[in-house]
Amino acid sequence: MEHPLPHIMESADDFGGKPKDRLVSILDQIEMHVEKLRKDASRLEEEKDSLLTTLDTLRNNEVLISLEDSDKDDVLRYAERLSMRCLTVDVLVKVQRDHIQQEALHQVNGLIDKLIVNLRDDPSATRLRCASFMNACSSQGIGHSDKMFETAILGCTMDDQKRVKKRLQGLLDYIDKVQTIELP
Repeated sequence: MEHPLPHIMESADDFGGKPKDRLVSILDQIEMHVEKLRKDASRLEEEKDSLLTTLDTLRNNEVLISLEDSDKDDVLRYAERLSMRCLTVDVLVKVQRDHIQQEALHQVNGLIDKLIVNLRDDPSATRLRCASFMNACSSQGIGHSDKMFETAILGCTMDDQKRVKKRLQGLLDYIDKVQTIELP
């Protein structure tokens, strides 16, 4: 299904102004459409990341360990198939980063990836560490914050900081949901 291009409307009042003013007015309208497009694409990016994080977390869930090998293999193959299918979707909103910001984001992502890997072995400690990462993202300073994570996140762009905070919140929500399911 093909989407129509956004319509840029020139009112009758626009024809009486200077040509530059008319063009700037049109560019202002286009800018609004570009920002909406970036926002929509960012939301889709976040949704994809959330799905991949959930699939990674499921692969490391202790409920999986309790399954028989054949059932465990079936679940892992299913999760892998969904991951591969999700990876076929490529949505990208480029964030302009300098070298320092790129390194900071790489460090932040590495720390979050370690959380996901450690989730199966120690969900309670992982939740506490994830919460300390969230606190490092917040200016309110509620609770303990991880200083190494705080240093890394402060080196990231504002867009990256917002994205990381949403990712951490999604991980916290997931941990809480899984722990609620596992409680007898």
